[in-house]
Amino acid sequence: MEEVDIKEFMKIDLRVGEIKAVKDHPNADKLYILLVDMGPLQSDFQIVSGLRMDYKKEDLLGRQIIVIRNLKPSVIRGVESNGMLLAAVHKGKVVLLKPDKKIEVGAKVE
Repeated sequence: MEEVDIKEFMKIDLRVGEIKAVKDHPNADKLYILLVDMGPLQSDFQIVSGLRMDYKKEDLLGRQIIVIRNLKPSVIRGVESNGMLLAAVHKGKVVLLKPDKKIEVGAKVE
Protein backbone atom coordinates (compact mmCIF):
# COMPACT_ATOMS: atom_id res chain seq x y z
CA MET A 1 0.00 0.00 0.00
CA GLU A 2 1.05 3.54 -0.66
CA GLU A 3 2.16 5.56 2.37
CA VAL A 4 0.20 8.64 3.35
CA ASP A 5 1.89 11.64 4.91
CA ILE A 6 0.47 13.35 7.99
CA LYS A 7 -0.85 16.33 5.98
CA GLU A 8 -2.98 14.00 3.86
CA PHE A 9 -4.21 12.10 6.92
CA MET A 10 -5.17 15.32 8.70
CA LYS A 11 -7.62 16.09 5.87
CA ILE A 12 -9.85 13.24 7.07
CA ASP A 13 -12.52 14.42 9.51
CA LEU A 14 -13.18 11.49 11.86
CA ARG A 15 -16.06 12.01 14.28
CA VAL A 16 -18.13 10.09 16.80
CA GLY A 17 -21.67 9.57 15.59
CA GLU A 18 -24.70 7.78 17.05
CA ILE A 19 -27.01 5.66 14.92
CA LYS A 20 -30.56 7.01 15.24
CA ALA A 21 -32.39 5.04 12.51
CA VAL A 22 -31.75 1.97 10.36
CA LYS A 23 -33.65 1.05 7.20
CA ASP A 24 -33.22 -1.76 4.70
CA HIS A 25 -31.80 -0.55 1.39
CA PRO A 26 -34.59 -0.96 -1.20
CA ASN A 27 -32.21 -2.17 -3.94
CA ALA A 28 -29.64 -4.28 -2.07
CA ASP A 29 -30.06 -7.16 0.38
CA LYS A 30 -26.68 -6.62 2.10
CA LEU A 31 -27.02 -2.87 2.71
CA TYR A 32 -28.62 -0.69 5.37
CA ILE A 33 -29.37 3.02 5.20
CA LEU A 34 -28.28 4.57 8.50
CA LEU A 35 -29.26 7.98 9.85
CA VAL A 36 -26.47 9.09 12.16
CA ASP A 37 -26.58 11.92 14.70
CA MET A 38 -23.33 13.88 14.42
CA GLY A 39 -24.22 16.25 17.27
CA PRO A 40 -24.12 19.97 16.54
CA LEU A 41 -22.54 19.21 13.15
CA GLN A 42 -25.59 17.49 11.64
CA SER A 43 -28.47 15.50 13.09
CA ASP A 44 -29.42 13.29 10.11
CA PHE A 45 -26.19 12.25 8.41
CA GLN A 46 -27.01 9.45 5.95
CA ILE A 47 -24.63 6.52 5.42
CA VAL A 48 -25.21 3.47 3.24
CA SER A 49 -23.29 0.54 4.66
CA GLY A 50 -22.93 -3.20 4.16
CA LEU A 51 -23.80 -4.28 7.70
CA ARG A 52 -26.98 -6.22 7.05
CA MET A 53 -25.36 -9.67 7.08
CA ASP A 54 -23.59 -9.05 10.42
CA TYR A 55 -25.89 -6.78 12.44
CA LYS A 56 -29.62 -6.69 13.17
CA LYS A 57 -31.27 -3.27 12.99
CA GLU A 58 -32.10 -3.27 16.69
CA ASP A 59 -28.45 -3.98 17.56
CA LEU A 60 -27.35 -0.86 15.69
CA LEU A 61 -29.81 1.65 17.16
CA GLY A 62 -28.18 3.93 19.71
CA ARG A 63 -24.70 2.59 19.00
CA GLN A 64 -21.83 5.06 18.81
CA ILE A 65 -19.59 4.64 15.77
CA ILE A 66 -16.63 6.35 14.13
CA VAL A 67 -17.53 8.19 10.92
CA ILE A 68 -15.53 9.75 8.11
CA ARG A 69 -17.59 12.92 7.88
CA ASN A 70 -15.95 14.72 4.96
CA LEU A 71 -15.97 11.95 2.37
CA LYS A 72 -17.41 13.08 -0.94
CA PRO A 73 -21.03 11.89 -1.24
CA SER A 74 -21.63 8.87 -3.46
CA VAL A 75 -24.71 7.08 -4.72
CA ILE A 76 -24.84 3.41 -3.76
CA ARG A 77 -27.51 1.42 -5.57
CA GLY A 78 -29.59 4.58 -6.06
CA VAL A 79 -29.27 5.99 -2.52
CA GLU A 80 -26.93 8.82 -1.55
CA SER A 81 -24.34 8.12 1.14
CA ASN A 82 -22.70 11.16 2.76
CA GLY A 83 -19.89 9.47 4.66
CA MET A 84 -18.41 6.19 5.78
CA LEU A 85 -18.32 4.35 9.06
CA LEU A 86 -15.18 2.56 10.19
CA ALA A 87 -15.22 -1.20 10.62
CA ALA A 88 -12.79 -4.09 10.64
CA VAL A 89 -13.31 -7.23 8.57
CA HIS A 90 -11.86 -10.57 9.62
CA LYS A 91 -12.72 -13.93 8.04
CA GLY A 92 -15.69 -12.31 6.34
CA LYS A 93 -17.20 -10.87 9.54
CA VAL A 94 -17.69 -7.12 9.93
CA VAL A 95 -17.04 -5.52 13.34
CA LEU A 96 -17.78 -1.84 13.94
CA LEU A 97 -15.13 0.42 15.44
CA LYS A 98 -16.44 2.46 18.34
CA PRO A 99 -15.26 4.52 21.31
CA ASP A 100 -14.50 2.37 24.35
CA LYS A 101 -16.55 4.76 26.54
CA LYS A 102 -19.64 6.85 25.89
CA ILE A 103 -18.54 10.25 24.57
CA GLU A 104 -20.24 13.37 23.24
CA VAL A 105 -21.69 12.86 19.77
CA GLY A 106 -19.73 14.87 17.21
CA ALA A 107 -16.44 14.58 19.15
CA LYS A 108 -13.41 14.72 16.85
CA VAL A 109 -11.20 11.63 16.65
CA GLU A 110 -7.55 12.64 16.77
